[in-house]
Amino acid sequence: MNFTDFELDHRIQAGIKACGYKNPTAIQEQAIPVGLQGRDVMGLAQTGTGKTAAFVVPALQRLLQGKRGKPRVLVLSPTRELAEQTHEFFTALGRKTGLRCVSVYGGVSRSGQVQKIRSGVEIVVACPGRLLDLARDRAVNLSQVETLILDESDRMLDMGFMPDIRSIMKMLPPKRQNMLFSATMPADIRTLADEILDDPARVQVNHERALDSISQCLYPVKRRPKAEMLIELLREKQDGATLVFTRTKHMATRIAKRLSQAGFRARDLQGNMSQNNRQRVMKDFKRGSFNILVATDIASRGIDVAGIGHVVNFDMPDTAESYTHRIGRTGRADSCGDASTFVEPKDFGLIRAIERLQSQKLQRKSI
Repeated sequence: MNFTDFELDHRIQAGIKACGYKNPTAIQEQAIPVGLQGRDVMGLAQTGTGKTAAFVVPALQRLLQGKRGKPRVLVLSPTRELAEQTHEFFTALGRKTGLRCVSVYGGVSRSGQVQKIRSGVEIVVACPGRLLDLARDRAVNLSQVETLILDESDRMLDMGFMPDIRSIMKMLPPKRQNMLFSATMPADIRTLADEILDDPARVQVNHERALDSISQCLYPVKRRPKAEMLIELLREKQDGATLVFTRTKHMATRIAKRLSQAGFRARDLQGNMSQNNRQRVMKDFKRGSFNILVATDIASRGIDVAGIGHVVNFDMPDTAESYTHRIGRTGRADSCGDASTFVEPKDFGLIRAIERLQSQKLQRKSI
Protein backbone atom coordinates (compact mmCIF):
# COMPACT_ATOMS: atom_id res chain seq x y z
CA MET A 1 0.00 0.00 0.00
CA ASN A 2 1.11 3.57 -0.73
CA PHE A 3 0.15 6.86 0.97
CA THR A 4 -1.31 7.95 -2.36
CA ASP A 5 -3.98 5.24 -1.89
CA PHE A 6 -5.53 7.31 0.91
CA GLU A 7 -8.02 9.93 -0.22
CA LEU A 8 -6.05 12.87 1.14
CA ASP A 9 -5.98 16.50 0.10
CA HIS A 10 -3.13 17.23 -2.31
CA ARG A 11 -1.59 19.64 0.22
CA ILE A 12 -1.25 16.86 2.79
CA GLN A 13 0.09 14.50 0.14
CA ALA A 14 2.71 17.15 -0.64
CA GLY A 15 3.76 17.25 3.02
CA ILE A 16 3.96 13.45 3.16
CA LYS A 17 6.10 13.40 0.01
CA ALA A 18 8.39 16.15 1.33
CA CYS A 19 9.00 14.06 4.46
CA GLY A 20 10.01 11.11 2.29
CA TYR A 21 7.16 8.82 3.35
CA LYS A 22 5.95 6.33 0.74
CA ASN A 23 4.43 3.26 2.35
CA PRO A 24 2.38 3.48 5.56
CA THR A 25 3.29 1.33 8.56
CA ALA A 26 0.84 -1.28 9.83
CA ILE A 27 -0.67 1.03 12.46
CA GLN A 28 -1.00 3.85 9.90
CA GLU A 29 -2.62 1.53 7.37
CA GLN A 30 -5.25 0.56 9.95
CA ALA A 31 -5.80 3.85 11.79
CA ILE A 32 -5.77 6.47 9.02
CA PRO A 33 -8.85 5.19 7.11
CA VAL A 34 -11.06 4.97 10.22
CA GLY A 35 -9.71 8.29 11.46
CA LEU A 36 -10.66 9.87 8.14
CA GLN A 37 -14.19 8.51 8.61
CA GLY A 38 -14.44 10.47 11.86
CA ARG A 39 -14.68 7.35 14.02
CA ASP A 40 -13.25 7.11 17.52
CA VAL A 41 -10.02 5.10 17.58
CA MET A 42 -8.39 2.87 20.20
CA GLY A 43 -4.80 2.35 19.05
CA LEU A 44 -2.37 -0.09 20.64
CA ALA A 45 1.17 0.00 19.30
CA GLN A 46 4.65 0.04 20.74
CA THR A 47 7.25 2.72 20.16
CA GLY A 48 8.66 2.91 16.66
CA THR A 49 5.55 1.76 14.78
CA GLY A 50 4.55 5.19 13.41
CA LYS A 51 1.50 5.91 15.55
CA THR A 52 2.08 9.71 15.57
CA ALA A 53 1.47 10.02 11.84
CA ALA A 54 -1.49 7.64 12.28
CA PHE A 55 -3.41 10.41 14.05
CA VAL A 56 -1.72 13.49 12.55
CA VAL A 57 -2.80 12.68 8.98
CA PRO A 58 -6.57 12.31 9.62
CA ALA A 59 -6.52 15.31 11.98
CA LEU A 60 -4.99 17.53 9.27
CA GLN A 61 -7.50 16.31 6.69
CA ARG A 62 -10.41 17.20 8.98
CA LEU A 63 -9.02 20.67 9.69
CA LEU A 64 -8.94 21.64 6.03
CA GLN A 65 -12.71 21.97 6.22
CA GLY A 66 -14.25 24.48 8.60
CA LYS A 67 -13.16 27.63 10.39
CA ARG A 68 -9.58 28.58 11.10
CA GLY A 69 -7.95 30.51 13.90
CA LYS A 70 -9.51 28.52 16.78
CA PRO A 71 -8.21 25.32 18.43
CA ARG A 72 -10.08 22.44 16.78
CA VAL A 73 -7.61 19.59 17.40
CA LEU A 74 -6.21 18.93 20.87
CA VAL A 75 -3.42 16.43 21.51
CA LEU A 76 -2.51 15.62 25.12
CA SER A 77 1.03 14.31 25.71
CA PRO A 78 2.76 13.09 28.88
CA THR A 79 6.06 14.94 28.41
CA ARG A 80 7.45 18.11 26.92
CA GLU A 81 9.71 16.15 24.56
CA LEU A 82 6.80 14.15 23.14
CA ALA A 83 4.72 17.32 22.78
CA GLU A 84 7.52 18.95 20.78
CA GLN A 85 7.95 15.84 18.64
CA THR A 86 4.21 15.77 17.84
CA HIS A 87 4.26 19.51 17.10
CA GLU A 88 7.08 18.89 14.62
CA PHE A 89 5.02 16.15 12.91
CA PHE A 90 2.03 18.46 12.47
CA THR A 91 4.28 21.23 11.16
CA ALA A 92 6.11 18.98 8.71
CA LEU A 93 3.13 17.06 7.32
CA GLY A 94 0.96 20.19 7.23
CA ARG A 95 3.55 22.53 5.75
CA LYS A 96 1.47 23.15 2.61
CA THR A 97 -1.89 23.52 4.38
CA GLY A 98 -1.47 26.83 6.19
CA LEU A 99 -2.67 25.18 9.40
CA ARG A 100 -0.99 26.41 12.58
CA CYS A 101 0.09 24.45 15.63
CA VAL A 102 1.34 25.39 19.10
CA SER A 103 3.00 23.23 21.75
CA VAL A 104 2.08 23.97 25.37
CA TYR A 105 3.97 22.67 28.41
CA GLY A 106 5.49 23.81 31.68
CA GLY A 107 9.09 24.67 32.43
CA VAL A 108 9.10 27.65 30.04
CA SER A 109 7.44 31.06 29.98
CA ARG A 110 3.68 31.11 29.46
CA SER A 111 3.70 34.39 27.55
CA GLY A 112 5.09 33.01 24.30
CA GLN A 113 2.59 30.16 24.30
CA VAL A 114 -0.32 32.49 25.05
CA GLN A 115 0.77 34.87 22.28
CA LYS A 116 0.79 32.05 19.72
CA ILE A 117 -2.65 30.86 20.82
CA ARG A 118 -4.09 34.38 20.54
CA SER A 119 -2.55 34.86 17.10
CA GLY A 120 -4.75 31.99 15.90
CA VAL A 121 -4.00 28.26 15.87
CA GLU A 122 -6.00 25.21 14.84
CA ILE A 123 -3.90 22.59 16.65
CA VAL A 124 -2.82 22.54 20.29
CA VAL A 125 -0.35 19.88 21.47
CA ALA A 126 -0.11 20.10 25.24
CA CYS A 127 0.95 18.58 28.51
CA PRO A 128 -2.16 18.46 30.73
CA GLY A 129 -0.92 20.58 33.65
CA ARG A 130 0.08 23.71 31.70
CA LEU A 131 -2.98 23.47 29.43
CA LEU A 132 -5.32 23.30 32.41
CA ASP A 133 -3.66 26.38 33.92
CA LEU A 134 -4.11 28.33 30.68
CA ALA A 135 -7.70 27.18 30.27
CA ARG A 136 -8.61 28.21 33.81
CA ASP A 137 -7.04 31.62 33.16
CA ARG A 138 -9.08 31.85 29.93
CA ALA A 139 -5.91 32.12 27.87
CA VAL A 140 -7.10 29.27 25.66
CA ASN A 141 -10.65 28.44 24.57
CA LEU A 142 -11.35 24.73 24.08
CA SER A 143 -15.05 25.04 23.29
CA GLN A 144 -14.57 24.36 19.56
CA VAL A 145 -12.33 21.29 19.77
CA GLU A 146 -13.53 18.67 17.28
CA THR A 147 -10.85 16.02 17.80
CA LEU A 148 -9.23 14.95 21.07
CA ILE A 149 -6.13 12.74 20.91
CA LEU A 150 -4.64 11.14 24.02
CA ASP A 151 -1.11 10.04 23.14
CA GLU A 152 0.81 7.53 25.28
CA SER A 153 -2.14 7.27 27.61
CA ASP A 154 -0.48 4.61 29.75
CA ARG A 155 2.39 6.95 30.60
CA MET A 156 0.01 9.82 31.43
CA LEU A 157 -1.72 7.43 33.79
CA ASP A 158 1.61 6.46 35.38
CA MET A 159 2.51 10.13 35.84
CA GLY A 160 -0.74 10.98 37.62
CA PHE A 161 -2.28 13.18 34.91
CA MET A 162 -5.72 11.58 34.84
CA PRO A 163 -7.41 14.14 37.17
CA ASP A 164 -6.14 16.98 34.95
CA ILE A 165 -7.26 15.14 31.81
CA ARG A 166 -10.75 14.63 33.20
CA SER A 167 -10.93 18.35 34.08
CA ILE A 168 -9.86 19.27 30.55
CA MET A 169 -12.44 16.96 28.97
CA LYS A 170 -15.20 18.79 30.84
CA MET A 171 -14.21 21.94 28.90
CA LEU A 172 -14.60 20.22 25.50
CA PRO A 173 -17.75 19.87 23.40
CA PRO A 174 -19.49 16.56 24.20
CA LYS A 175 -19.73 15.70 20.51
CA ARG A 176 -16.25 15.17 19.11
CA GLN A 177 -13.92 12.56 17.67
CA ASN A 178 -11.68 10.84 20.23
CA MET A 179 -8.46 8.92 19.61
CA LEU A 180 -6.62 7.11 22.38
CA PHE A 181 -3.18 5.63 21.75
CA SER A 182 -1.19 3.53 24.18
CA ALA A 183 1.76 1.15 24.18
CA THR A 184 0.22 -1.01 26.92
CA MET A 185 -3.32 -1.80 28.04
CA PRO A 186 -3.63 -1.87 31.84
CA ALA A 187 -7.06 -2.03 33.46
CA ASP A 188 -7.19 1.73 34.09
CA ILE A 189 -6.66 2.45 30.38
CA ARG A 190 -9.49 0.07 29.51
CA THR A 191 -11.70 1.98 31.94
CA LEU A 192 -10.73 5.32 30.40
CA ALA A 193 -11.32 3.99 26.88
CA ASP A 194 -14.77 2.73 27.83
CA GLU A 195 -15.52 6.11 29.36
CA ILE A 196 -14.57 8.42 26.49
CA LEU A 197 -14.68 6.33 23.29
CA ASP A 198 -17.92 5.77 21.38
CA ASP A 199 -17.98 2.54 19.35
CA PRO A 200 -14.24 2.85 18.61
CA ALA A 201 -12.31 1.19 15.83
CA ARG A 202 -9.67 -0.92 17.57
CA VAL A 203 -6.31 -0.93 15.80
CA GLN A 204 -3.56 -3.05 17.26
CA VAL A 205 -0.07 -3.83 16.03
CA ASN A 206 1.83 -6.39 18.05
CA HIS A 207 1.84 -3.92 20.93
CA GLU A 208 3.29 -6.21 23.60
CA ARG A 209 5.93 -8.12 21.66
CA ALA A 210 9.36 -6.77 20.79
CA LEU A 211 9.97 -5.82 17.17
CA ASP A 212 11.43 -8.67 15.10
CA SER A 213 14.23 -6.38 13.94
CA ILE A 214 15.71 -6.15 17.46
CA SER A 215 18.32 -8.63 18.67
CA GLN A 216 18.00 -9.10 22.43
CA CYS A 217 20.47 -10.53 24.93
CA LEU A 218 20.89 -10.65 28.71
CA TYR A 219 24.09 -10.11 30.68
CA PRO A 220 23.85 -11.63 34.18
CA VAL A 221 25.54 -9.44 36.78
CA LYS A 222 27.74 -11.43 39.13
CA ARG A 223 30.72 -10.01 40.98
CA ARG A 224 31.69 -7.35 38.47
CA PRO A 225 30.31 -3.77 38.88
CA LYS A 226 27.72 -2.87 36.26
CA ALA A 227 29.54 0.35 35.35
CA GLU A 228 32.61 -1.65 34.30
CA MET A 229 30.42 -4.04 32.34
CA LEU A 230 28.81 -1.12 30.55
CA ILE A 231 32.17 0.36 29.54
CA GLU A 232 33.32 -2.96 28.09
CA LEU A 233 30.02 -3.49 26.28
CA LEU A 234 30.11 -0.02 24.71
CA ARG A 235 33.66 -0.57 23.52
CA GLU A 236 32.33 -3.50 21.51
CA LYS A 237 29.49 -1.37 20.06
CA GLN A 238 31.23 1.74 18.82
CA ASP A 239 29.01 2.32 15.78
CA GLY A 240 25.70 4.15 15.92
CA ALA A 241 23.86 5.98 18.66
CA THR A 242 23.21 4.27 22.01
CA LEU A 243 20.47 4.86 24.57
CA VAL A 244 21.21 3.70 28.14
CA PHE A 245 18.35 3.37 30.63
CA THR A 246 18.78 3.84 34.38
CA ARG A 247 16.20 3.69 37.15
CA THR A 248 16.98 7.05 38.81
CA LYS A 249 17.99 10.57 37.79
CA HIS A 250 21.02 10.41 40.08
CA MET A 251 22.24 7.22 38.42
CA ALA A 252 21.77 8.70 34.92
CA THR A 253 24.01 11.63 35.81
CA ARG A 254 26.54 9.39 37.52
CA ILE A 255 26.81 6.92 34.63
CA ALA A 256 27.07 9.66 31.98
CA LYS A 257 29.94 11.21 33.93
CA ARG A 258 31.68 7.84 34.30
CA LEU A 259 31.40 7.16 30.57
CA SER A 260 32.78 10.60 29.73
CA GLN A 261 35.75 9.94 32.00
CA ALA A 262 36.31 6.67 30.13
CA GLY A 263 36.57 8.55 26.83
CA PHE A 264 33.04 8.16 25.48
CA ARG A 265 30.90 10.99 24.12
CA ALA A 266 28.06 10.67 26.63
CA ARG A 267 25.43 12.96 28.16
CA ASP A 268 22.51 12.42 30.53
CA LEU A 269 18.87 13.42 30.17
CA GLN A 270 16.80 13.67 33.34
CA GLY A 271 13.97 15.55 34.94
CA ASN A 272 16.04 17.93 37.07
CA MET A 273 17.24 19.76 33.95
CA SER A 274 15.63 22.96 32.75
CA GLN A 275 13.57 22.70 29.60
CA ASN A 276 16.16 24.65 27.62
CA ASN A 277 18.92 22.25 28.71
CA ARG A 278 16.81 19.22 27.85
CA GLN A 279 16.08 20.59 24.39
CA ARG A 280 19.76 21.38 23.88
CA VAL A 281 20.77 17.83 24.84
CA MET A 282 18.21 16.30 22.46
CA LYS A 283 19.26 18.61 19.62
CA ASP A 284 22.93 17.69 20.12
CA PHE A 285 22.07 13.97 20.26
CA LYS A 286 20.07 14.13 17.04
CA ARG A 287 22.87 15.87 15.14
CA GLY A 288 25.54 13.50 16.49
CA SER A 289 27.47 15.85 18.78
CA PHE A 290 27.58 12.87 21.17
CA ASN A 291 26.43 9.30 20.62
CA ILE A 292 25.53 7.90 24.07
CA LEU A 293 22.48 9.23 25.92
CA VAL A 294 21.82 8.05 29.48
CA ALA A 295 18.22 8.58 30.54
CA THR A 296 15.41 7.54 32.86
CA ASP A 297 12.11 6.18 31.54
CA ILE A 298 10.20 9.44 32.05
CA ALA A 299 12.94 11.64 30.59
CA SER A 300 13.19 9.40 27.53
CA ARG A 301 9.50 9.68 26.58
CA GLY A 302 9.24 11.44 23.26
CA ILE A 303 12.76 10.58 22.11
CA ASP A 304 12.46 10.01 18.38
CA VAL A 305 15.98 9.83 17.00
CA ALA A 306 16.76 8.05 13.77
CA GLY A 307 19.63 5.58 13.86
CA ILE A 308 19.62 4.45 17.50
CA GLY A 309 21.48 1.18 17.02
CA HIS A 310 21.72 0.04 20.63
CA VAL A 311 19.60 0.15 23.76
CA VAL A 312 21.17 -0.85 27.07
CA ASN A 313 19.08 -1.53 30.17
CA PHE A 314 21.63 -0.65 32.83
CA ASP A 315 18.78 -1.07 35.35
CA MET A 316 15.76 -3.26 34.70
CA PRO A 317 12.39 -1.54 34.22
CA ASP A 318 9.40 -2.25 36.45
CA THR A 319 7.27 -4.27 34.03
CA ALA A 320 7.55 -6.49 30.96
CA GLU A 321 5.58 -3.93 28.95
CA SER A 322 8.02 -1.17 29.93
CA TYR A 323 10.88 -3.40 28.76
CA THR A 324 9.22 -3.74 25.35
CA HIS A 325 8.67 0.01 25.19
CA ARG A 326 12.29 0.74 26.08
CA ILE A 327 13.88 -1.52 23.52
CA GLY A 328 11.48 -0.23 20.86
CA ARG A 329 13.69 2.87 20.67
CA THR A 330 15.93 0.88 18.33
CA GLY A 331 15.09 -1.21 15.28
CA ARG A 332 12.85 1.51 13.83
CA ALA A 333 11.72 2.02 10.25
CA ASP A 334 12.75 -1.48 9.10
CA SER A 335 16.31 -1.01 10.40
CA CYS A 336 17.99 -3.46 12.78
CA GLY A 337 19.04 -2.82 16.33
CA ASP A 338 20.10 -4.61 19.46
CA ALA A 339 19.06 -4.47 23.10
CA SER A 340 21.34 -5.49 25.97
CA THR A 341 20.08 -5.91 29.52
CA PHE A 342 22.04 -6.22 32.75
CA VAL A 343 20.26 -8.72 34.98
CA GLU A 344 20.75 -9.10 38.72
CA PRO A 345 19.40 -12.11 40.67
CA LYS A 346 16.36 -10.11 41.83
CA ASP A 347 15.39 -9.45 38.20
CA PHE A 348 14.91 -13.03 37.00
CA GLY A 349 11.22 -13.09 37.89
CA LEU A 350 10.66 -10.17 35.51
CA ILE A 351 12.84 -11.83 32.86
CA ARG A 352 10.59 -14.89 32.97
CA ALA A 353 7.57 -12.61 32.48
CA ILE A 354 9.26 -10.96 29.47
CA GLU A 355 10.06 -14.34 27.96
CA ARG A 356 6.47 -15.50 28.45
CA LEU A 357 5.23 -12.31 26.78
CA GLN A 358 7.50 -12.84 23.79
CA SER A 359 7.10 -16.63 23.67
CA GLN A 360 10.86 -17.04 23.45
CA LYS A 361 13.89 -17.49 25.67
CA LEU A 362 16.29 -14.56 25.55
CA GLN A 363 19.93 -15.27 24.90
CA ARG A 364 22.34 -15.08 27.83
CA LYS A 365 25.85 -13.70 27.28
CA SER A 366 28.83 -12.65 29.38
CA ILE A 367 31.23 -9.75 29.04
